[in-house]
Amino acid sequence: MSDDKRIKQVIVMRHDLKMRRGKQIAQGAHAAMSFLCRRLQAAGSVSLDSLTDAQRAWLSGAFAKVCCRVDSEEELMLIHDKAVDAGLEVHLITDSGRTEFHGQPTRTCLAIGPDEADKIDQITGHLELL
Repeated sequence: MSDDKRIKQVIVMRHDLKMRRGKQIAQGAHAAMSFLCRRLQAAGSVSLDSLTDAQRAWLSGAFAKVCCRVDSEEELMLIHDKAVDAGLEVHLITDSGRTEFHGQPTRTCLAIGPDEADKIDQITGHLELL
């Protein structure tokens, strides 16, 4: 990975749900950690060798994250689908509904990356910051 490539992770949060600030933070943390946690669940361990160059650069760098907002589940899923179609790693978070959302599992946010900022910006660059 060349030094001139910026690496980041983008968290996209549903703003229409009017989540408490702590709930938003928890959901965003789930999303941010998901790319590592899913590997641990699948393989039992994670090695730097199993990560992409961009992911290794992100972990050894500043862990750059940007939090953006969408105003509906439909908009969240549109971002999800575009990112998947672009070949980016995407992790969608569905809250169980035990503390909010009246017991209904609810899609709250997603994380894209970590990957090259230019690739992610093509999908999320138009979104408003949270």
